Amino acid sequence: MTSDPNAALHSSLQAAATRLADIRLGDLMRASDRQKFIFGFEDLQADCTRQPIDAQSLSLLLELAKERGLKNRLEEMFSGVYVNLSEERPVVHCDLRHPDRLASDEFKQLSAFAENLRRNPDITAIVNLGIGGSDLGPAMVVGALAGYHDGPACYFVGNICPTDLHDVLAKCEADKTLFIVTSKTFTTAETLTNAELAKAWLAENGVEASQAMVAVTAYGERALKWGILPEQIFSFAEGVGGRYSLWSAVGLSVMVAIGAAAFADMLAGAYAMDKHVQESDFDKNIGVIMGLLRVWHRSYLNAASYGLMPYDQRLARLPAWAQQLEMESNGKQVDRHGQSLSRPAGPLIWGEPGTNSQHSFFQWLHQGVEVVPVDILVAMQPAEGLANKKWQASHQMLAINAVAQAEALALGSENTEEPHRHFPGNRPSILLSWDKTTPYALGRLLALYEHITVVSGFIWDVNSFDQWGVELGKQMANSLQSDADLGQFSPAARAFLARLK
Repeated sequence: MTSDPNAALHSSLQAAATRLADIRLGDLMRASDRQKFIFGFEDLQADCTRQPIDAQSLSLLLELAKERGLKNRLEEMFSGVYVNLSEERPVVHCDLRHPDRLASDEFKQLSAFAENLRRNPDITAIVNLGIGGSDLGPAMVVGALAGYHDGPACYFVGNICPTDLHDVLAKCEADKTLFIVTSKTFTTAETLTNAELAKAWLAENGVEASQAMVAVTAYGERALKWGILPEQIFSFAEGVGGRYSLWSAVGLSVMVAIGAAAFADMLAGAYAMDKHVQESDFDKNIGVIMGLLRVWHRSYLNAASYGLMPYDQRLARLPAWAQQLEMESNGKQVDRHGQSLSRPAGPLIWGEPGTNSQHSFFQWLHQGVEVVPVDILVAMQPAEGLANKKWQASHQMLAINAVAQAEALALGSENTEEPHRHFPGNRPSILLSWDKTTPYALGRLLALYEHITVVSGFIWDVNSFDQWGVELGKQMANSLQSDADLGQFSPAARAFLARLK
């Protein structure tokens, strides 16, 4: 934060963090009133009883939200005020979840196109070409909702590494494949390079590219100039940031996979979370509470990273999606007015699915010197399509592992005689659970993590909606590609380039 709006409040929060460092989580967890640290919305429950907080520290965090004007900042975002100051834009991704959108021409056209594709027996594969938010979100959701996938096979290519596209094309038939070129600006080098390769592949196999490629972009004229037919260009607003764009036409591949009705259910879940965050009192508001806890760990408990551990193999890509969401949004060194931050903002986000992760890096979580807070995510019921008793019993074992890890991280196990078997405990987690991963539940969950990012960004007073940090590397790559002014690069870089060529 650039400056403390209330130095006394900051001092009190720091004192609370120091005080709680001397109290074991096990003692906090057994307090008679600890159930009040379980926050719920519909069937979604955030169990924060294993967090290093008490009534006083939570009260101070809520006071910090008040001092930072969080209520007004959220209202500005929801109402279309230009909260993205560096790009002079409103932030409109929440509008895409509003029920009124379902009656719009834009949504009807998108839905009709998707449903026609789903009914077309001549299309057996969809390949989404994108990167960042144009790839991570749709790919994650298609995997998460695999049990609802009844459309053509969907593949996602984000990396400019040629093996990514090559290996996908090996699974496709040229005359039965449709490419979705997804790029907000329609200038993204990686995406357009892959699109050119895809176009050449189609031509080599006797397929007219204009019939087999569509575009999703905020700059339709560029897509038209590139060669996409006007009726096959689907647009979204400039105020929709890439990492928040899943809900827009960027989700076309998702709609093709699961159908327009299921996609609308996902939007409904996200909208429900929007209303909860916008309207609920902060002391009962899951998005606000979890956002404040993110600030608590990063700014007052000095946790540089934060783990997301989904106990669901179909949510395997959730941590990667959340990495971009949080680290592009809040990985900043200046506040929204351009003033240097006096302390770091957003943490490093990482994670893998349980129970696999229990047999890899959980050793480090349990016995490493650093303490890393984690979210452990699990549905109470198995995924769609796993209804029989054998699958249900397996899922119950999975869910038991999830809560067991939360308990083990918090409580530990003392063994002074065998230090290598000593588990110090005091490792915080949030156990996030819901009934079943339906499209509605997934939409609600993803919107929750968006709001955690936005809330913590507002508290840190950074602009969570721009991403200038991705530009420099791209500019240098363009210079190296064109051999322009190589004198600006190091001798080692020039030697590498000579060797490459």
